Amino acid sequence: MKLTVIGCAGSYPAPHAPCSCYLVEAGGVRVLLDLGNGALGTLQDHADLGAIDAVVLSHLHADHCLDLCGYYVYRNYHPEGRLPRLPVWGPHGTEHRLGRAYDISGDSGMTETFTFHTVTPGVFEIGPLRFTAGHVNHPVESFAYRIEADGTSLVYSGDTAASDTLVELARDTDLLLCEASFLDGRDTYPDVHLNGREAGEHAERAGTKRLVLTHIPPWTDAERNLADARKAFTGATELARPGATYQL
Repeated sequence: MKLTVIGCAGSYPAPHAPCSCYLVEAGGVRVLLDLGNGALGTLQDHADLGAIDAVVLSHLHADHCLDLCGYYVYRNYHPEGRLPRLPVWGPHGTEHRLGRAYDISGDSGMTETFTFHTVTPGVFEIGPLRFTAGHVNHPVESFAYRIEADGTSLVYSGDTAASDTLVELARDTDLLLCEASFLDGRDTYPDVHLNGREAGEHAERAGTKRLVLTHIPPWTDAERNLADARKAFTGATELARPGATYQL
């Protein structure tokens, strides 16, 4: 299983990083985890847009899903004809959220281009990839995912504050891709995001092998979050960067 970071900025794009988007590949299958604003352009440096097999959304905030509107244009109005319908997995209401964002009239919405599947806590499969979804702690319905293939695993936190579910999903995983949006001591909004220290604490509790911090907004000191995480987690810890790849 291979993970490529397409975008990793939190809440809004950074000068050199689009918002959340991660490409997961195994057995010739390519799945996008989230497709936040700005990510569709950068994705073209790493993959043929017509060769993606599915999109899996953690939640419906713009920085995690909005570039599906641009992807709809690519697939629906392709010069060689509409591309085959693409599976999109997301929380309840994904189809209507994206339809409103693109201002599509009528009942069909984007269903001629995308096949929408509603995520619930539990397991689903896309080719050789086995996804286990669990609700995490965010103001809107938000999922973390454990993804397994060929005896390896990675966990994507989505957006979450403190979450026992995230710890359980990340138990003994090879890589935890964990949000660290807040700065310890500065950001005190409850039940929204983790800071670097808390991300490290979640990884330590889970016994994960490697921690990659992501979803850090441009106004947050990423190096301080990294240092805070390293104090709390005894394993390897680093910052997500666009273009970084991880072979599991």
